[in-house]
Amino acid sequence: MQGNHTTLAVGGVLAYKRCMLPILLKHGGPMMFLLLVASAVAIYVFIERFLHYHTAQINAAEFLTGVRNVIRRKNIVEALSICDATPGPVPRLVKTAILNRERGREGVREALEEAGLMEVPRLEEKLNVLATIAQIAPLMGLLGTVLGFIEIFRLMQKEGPYADALLLSGGVWEALICTAMGLALAIPCYAGYNFLVSRVNQIVLEMEKAATEILNIMTETPTAKSP
Repeated sequence: MQGNHTTLAVGGVLAYKRCMLPILLKHGGPMMFLLLVASAVAIYVFIERFLHYHTAQINAAEFLTGVRNVIRRKNIVEALSICDATPGPVPRLVKTAILNRERGREGVREALEEAGLMEVPRLEEKLNVLATIAQIAPLMGLLGTVLGFIEIFRLMQKEGPYADALLLSGGVWEALICTAMGLALAIPCYAGYNFLVSRVNQIVLEMEKAATEILNIMTETPTAKSP
């Protein structure tokens, strides 16, 4: 019997939540729909960047070991093929170093620096969208709150002494819902932004280490010219 009561209670809670969603959308006012659009954009950006960083972050040490072994056999074409077949900024940096190997140590260093300056903006792409949503979501919620209270005072002025709590509840709903929605959107957006920034920092650190190692490999290992 106790299990049946628990099941019924859980089912009742889920049914209540399903009923609450349309009510929140109905009473949230126009800002609620803007916040929902911002939520969809934030979810898309986070998932897209997360998958991009997951692909871009490789085992740089293992990759460089393989490239070093190929270069020691003086097989430049195979080393370039390995770089082309491996996704991410680290293989592109390694390929840049290989292609500029005849320019000497300073030439390879300059080429790596230029390539790195091009790779970092690619990693940081779209992060500003997530940061912007995290910053403006509370303001959008606050604007919805203000609009809700404006509606309350408009009804109070219209109805005069005949205004009752039921008549004014719509404005209170809009005010409270928009505030809660703005905060509920801003908090995960801010957390997601910081998480993605930490992933970018990890990839950039790997790029710096890989650039130093491939610079040493290309300037200390004699290589044959590619045909």
